Amino acid sequence: MTPQDLRYHREHTWARVEGDQITIGITDYAQEQLHDVVYVGLPEVGTTVEQNQPFGEIESTKAVNDLYAPVSGTVVERNDALASQPTLVNTDAYGQGWMIRVRPGALGDVDALLDAATYEKHTATSRT
Repeated sequence: MTPQDLRYHREHTWARVEGDQITIGITDYAQEQLHDVVYVGLPEVGTTVEQNQPFGEIESTKAVNDLYAPVSGTVVERNDALASQPTLVNTDAYGQGWMIRVRPGALGDVDALLDAATYEKHTATSRT
């Protein structure tokens, strides 16, 4: 089930607005496609990320993929638990498997993202 309270990027990342910060991770659909995640490379705190641009990488037993920023902003926190427990992405993509928190340059970036229903339609066409 795709959480209704999040916004989604076409490259399978999600954004959760929490006050003046946005938490970012990858979708359950993405982790299913990757299978067993073995490494997550995240930017340092203070790094600026740009919407639609790679901010890190994720490696699984199947592939290495870029992680795309759903919004622009400055990294204020990263999930360092993923360094030793990258499988949190597989077991809890929308919770403990979160990746970074950013202070956005403009909350308007979120408006350009997909809602849950539109993201589900996007992934349905990706599967065919």
